[in-house]
Amino acid sequence: MELENLKLEIADLVATVTLDRPPVNALGRVIREEMIRVFDALHDREDVRAVVLTGSGTIFCAGADIKERSLMTGEPGEHGKLNRLVREVFYSVMECSKPVIAAVNGPALGAGFVLALCCDILLAADGAIFAMPEVDMGLAGGVKFLQRHLTPSKARRLLLTGQRIPAAELYRLGVLEECVPGDQLLATATAIAREIASKSPLATQMLKQSFNTVETLTLRDGYRVEQEMAVKLGQSEDAREAKRAFLEKRKPVFTGR
Repeated sequence: MELENLKLEIADLVATVTLDRPPVNALGRVIREEMIRVFDALHDREDVRAVVLTGSGTIFCAGADIKERSLMTGEPGEHGKLNRLVREVFYSVMECSKPVIAAVNGPALGAGFVLALCCDILLAADGAIFAMPEVDMGLAGGVKFLQRHLTPSKARRLLLTGQRIPAAELYRLGVLEECVPGDQLLATATAIAREIASKSPLATQMLKQSFNTVETLTLRDGYRVEQEMAVKLGQSEDAREAKRAFLEKRKPVFTGR
């Protein structure tokens, strides 16, 4: 797969996707198209069971490419086409069948912040900062994504003021799973990804699907969906292998079947 603005590495069932568009990894048309292509491919690849998403250099992602947007002519359909591309990038991460771990190595601003929030597990370097600065440009966006992770008051303050919040504060608020020194970030994220990759891929993929499915359901309906998924998992070869391994006092060898 030829990529211009991304790097993709796969090892030990873990894919590492790196935003690589200097100087600030801004999200323009090409990198968005590449992200959709990469995450759609990872969705189906059997040699990948978990994904780490990070940025090159000292910035995770500075958000949308404002210079590119300034070149828009306003012709009919132009904004609709852009909006479709923008949202599909986020959906490609959220709907990827493999759990995605964000390793936020530096500032995550605007769409970059949202991109991190689309991941399943969030880690950040202790020097990283997060912000939604759209309001400073006379713009707005990201409400739904912030509401999933933050209290109403904190989400409103971030969106209405453009306040910059350090990684340590997001960790205190429970948004980040870990806040670690920058030189330990990728190793920490990869270790978590490898731990996930050691589990039954059927189970981890169904768990991710469950999180996405039950979010808007009632407790009763959501639990029913989970029960139906559990029945399917119980009939899998992976589940039978786990039982055999338990009785034989060894680690199971999962095949995703």
